[in-house]
Amino acid sequence: MTLSEKPETARQAGDRAEALLASALRIRLVEEEIIRLYPTDLIQSPVHLSIGQEAVAVGVCAALNEKDLIFPNYRGHSYFLARGGDLGQFFAELMGRQTGLSKGKAGSMHLADPLHNIMGASAVVASTISHAAGSALAERMKIGGSPDRLFVPIIGDGATEQGVFFETLNFAALHKLPVLFVIEDNSLAVHTSVSDRQAFSLPEVSDSFGIVFFEEESGFDPSLVASTALRAIKSIQTGGGPSLLRIGTMRYKEHVGPGEDFDSGYRQSSDLQAWKASDPLENLERFPEDVVTTIQNEIAEALDFALSSPVSQADELLTDVL
Repeated sequence: MTLSEKPETARQAGDRAEALLASALRIRLVEEEIIRLYPTDLIQSPVHLSIGQEAVAVGVCAALNEKDLIFPNYRGHSYFLARGGDLGQFFAELMGRQTGLSKGKAGSMHLADPLHNIMGASAVVASTISHAAGSALAERMKIGGSPDRLFVPIIGDGATEQGVFFETLNFAALHKLPVLFVIEDNSLAVHTSVSDRQAFSLPEVSDSFGIVFFEEESGFDPSLVASTALRAIKSIQTGGGPSLLRIGTMRYKEHVGPGEDFDSGYRQSSDLQAWKASDPLENLERFPEDVVTTIQNEIAEALDFALSSPVSQADELLTDVL
């Protein structure tokens, strides 16, 4: 769902907040199903789970229009699902089936869904940042004016240390491109905390390029994320050039895979528990039973579809490759 420009009544706002939370819950339950399936080897792909970060994707997608292009990173399940992607095709892709989004050849880390303007994700850190800016420039050149849609790269805080991040900020600011840079900041680059990686201040970096900086620390609340994202979007739409939106969040599972990683010693479970105390998805009882049941039934049907689909064969490997 996307947010309306019209003022909302208190009841409408409440209904919208519940709908956004239900969308986040759907992502959580899908990811938990992936965890359940992973030991069976049915999923033929490494997975970077979005558990803990669902509200970021839901809030950002709620603030965008359907025509806006999203360029996710490899932790991108949540954006595909928040955007309304087909769940059967999603599971089929993870299982290497011919009915998958990319006929089972892309897997978890390279999801693409042009039907919902989800452009191809990439396993290479920071690689989609320049894709978004290049697409914005290409559309401007093609139509002979400023595009009426946004181009939205999704990156983690680790990607802000890559050279292409600074280069693309400069290029987008110079050409006043309608790019919304979204940073999912879980303060970790694999196992390294931000304090051990960064000597710079993100707001100051943004300001040095003349890019308006926005921040939302409550990345567990999709309504707050959506509200802040709307402010960042309005800045772009009023001719301010690109915006940078940093959203504080927390990933619950290991960097890649379905397991826990606290025995590695790079983070403390107490920090995670403190975050979870504010996460509404941790309390399943707050959701109406029919909402949970509907999601569970959708997941079951999607799995039936994927499992009944033929496995992709070697002769499909180079089809659709230009």
